[in-house]
Amino acid sequence: MEQLIREKAELEAKVKRLENDVYKLQLERDILEKAGDILKKEEGINLDQLTNREKVFLIDALRNKYKLNELLPVLKLSKSSYCYQVQCIKSKDKYKELRQQIKELFMCNKEIYGYRRIHCLLRKDGIIVSEKIVRRIMNEEQLIVKAARKRKYNSYKGEITPEVDNIIKRDFSAKKPNEKWLTDITEFHIPAGKIYLSPIIDCFDGMVVSWTIGTSPNSKLANTMLQKAIEQLDPSEHPLVHSDRGCHYRWPEWINLMDTAGLTRSMSKKGCSPDNSACEGFFGRLKNEMFYGRNWNHASIDSFIHKLDEYIHWYNETRIKISLGGMSPFQYRRSLGIAI
Repeated sequence: MEQLIREKAELEAKVKRLENDVYKLQLERDILEKAGDILKKEEGINLDQLTNREKVFLIDALRNKYKLNELLPVLKLSKSSYCYQVQCIKSKDKYKELRQQIKELFMCNKEIYGYRRIHCLLRKDGIIVSEKIVRRIMNEEQLIVKAARKRKYNSYKGEITPEVDNIIKRDFSAKKPNEKWLTDITEFHIPAGKIYLSPIIDCFDGMVVSWTIGTSPNSKLANTMLQKAIEQLDPSEHPLVHSDRGCHYRWPEWINLMDTAGLTRSMSKKGCSPDNSACEGFFGRLKNEMFYGRNWNHASIDSFIHKLDEYIHWYNETRIKISLGGMSPFQYRRSLGIAI
């Protein structure tokens, strides 16, 4: 009889331990799910990476189901820190107006400005605040710029025509507009199909001088873009045009356009993307800011082309660059008295 009593007690203790383990697992799962709902955090996040303020939001959201002394250990937050954060949240936010301004600036600039550009815009509006404060507020409000990297489109088709020297030699600086141009072709793949962009970038200020968008990376895409750029030149302007070794820049039509306009050809080494890194940088910014992290399932080819064209106009006319003193390429040229 005593043996049965002991076995029963051991089984009951084991059941109790299992129930506690299940309870703890459910608690952790609920915290992770709340992190996704409230803080827009993905499942699988390391809870140690949450700020104390974020942990308080989670705790308050789960207090109707769990006790405070159950939540605090899981989130590794002391009771004193919890009470301090609660008091801070309840007290008047001295950055309330600034917080709203930062949200508006972030949203109206396509959700692509990090804290440095937001800080620059605030300063232009006469609002003096440190970058550290702007960064903290953006973190608290989850104003995060999405970024991703994909495989680059490659247009190399072999040595079609004689090679051209790399004249630019990674010196992407220019003292005036239309001195050095960069070009390449990049691909966008959406459910509706593939779209290709062929731009010319001016090394002087990063302005997109001309561009064409199409559904095929053919000679017409590149040649039309070059012809449009040439039409903007004064008779005395003969820029250096640097590209990779893609077939578009080695076909007779391209070479004829270059020679007729008196432009100088320059080409990267085979398979050496740093030789055209300034153009690659433009593609990276463009895709991070308007393409990656967005749902294109319901976008048609025409609507995507419109969005892409709209972005490049915005890039030239409105998007500020820290290197240009917080001005867009258009604004920078106007400030120098350069006709556009």
